Amino acid sequence: MAGVVIIGGGQAGFQTALSLRAEGFQESITLIGEEPHLPYQRPPLSKGMLLGKQQERHAILRPEDFYTAQRIDLITGQRVTSIDRDRRKVLLASGGEVPYETLVLATGARNRPLPVEGACYLRTLGEAAELKQRISAAQNITVIGGGFIGLEVAAAARTMGKAVTVVELAPRLMARVVAPVVSEHFLQQHVAQGVEILLNTQLADLSADLIVVGVGVLPNDELARDAGLPTSNGITVDAHLRTPDPHIFAIGDCAEYPNPFAGGRIRLESVQNAVDQAVSVARTITGNPAPYESAPWFWTDQFDIRLQTAGISHGFDQVVTRGDPESRKFSVFYYRAGALCAIDSINRPAEHLTARKIIAARASMTPEQAADESFDLKTAVN
Repeated sequence: MAGVVIIGGGQAGFQTALSLRAEGFQESITLIGEEPHLPYQRPPLSKGMLLGKQQERHAILRPEDFYTAQRIDLITGQRVTSIDRDRRKVLLASGGEVPYETLVLATGARNRPLPVEGACYLRTLGEAAELKQRISAAQNITVIGGGFIGLEVAAAARTMGKAVTVVELAPRLMARVVAPVVSEHFLQQHVAQGVEILLNTQLADLSADLIVVGVGVLPNDELARDAGLPTSNGITVDAHLRTPDPHIFAIGDCAEYPNPFAGGRIRLESVQNAVDQAVSVARTITGNPAPYESAPWFWTDQFDIRLQTAGISHGFDQVVTRGDPESRKFSVFYYRAGALCAIDSINRPAEHLTARKIIAARASMTPEQAADESFDLKTAVN
């Protein structure tokens, strides 16, 4: 009997299968992953694995016998070539077909490529293993891209004693997601650790033993587009994460959905979003639908600095700093049209937990209250 087929063996696909069983779904579940590995999580790839603090097994979400016990038919190392919506089947590169009643597209994203010969990228488990080896063998490393991944790789390489240069086209680091005060703080911390930062810099002749490219990703939406489903910045879905085809959902890094915290449609690349969207879709499939409205949150670790973000800061027009950046422990509150829309916490994990509650509750807080450290943030959600 055709049940649920999930395309994508990453965090979103794995969590969908897990949540379906948790919600009491008894029909067949097939999880198809293009990579040869068991489903795994990505955060360790640019953090613990590069530094040797974690091994490949630490990234694996569950051992193989888990899928047998949960009656999840796991197909790895197989690429889905097309979706036959009329017959409700997905076609595999091997020539096989898998029927579905409901299809969940959790196809993720891929690295945005640059025309740099011999460059390394970091997105998959295989790429992480290769990058670790190449960093170990190199002395001079250039990282193209001053976003989360680029800076995490730079921090890991510098911690390993390598000479590291970061090349960023924008005038500041992580410009797409943080305020200037946060960009400047991370710039100072990287420079203090010996990383050379080149801002406002175009690609030029790069002299390095190893070049790592981290300039963002592109959504894997080709299967949906070729099947006649709408795509924009990813696969277009509604508030229930459903495509115009009532039998097909899309979640995670590949899906563009209406986000109430962003004030419009958005595609998010985060573990939280992948997990929460998977839970939401599982509930919809099992007869408990609700619009997906989880508050987004993200994090990055660089050296001994942890930045944790709650909310979406896009379009902010006012920023308030709480605490002293010189202490290396502070928070930044973002306002959009007078309303609090996001909170960055740098080395303030407890404050981040409160920030997530504040953003989720869409609580109001004046800029003056946000800046005043004597003001108890918890009162905003009590």
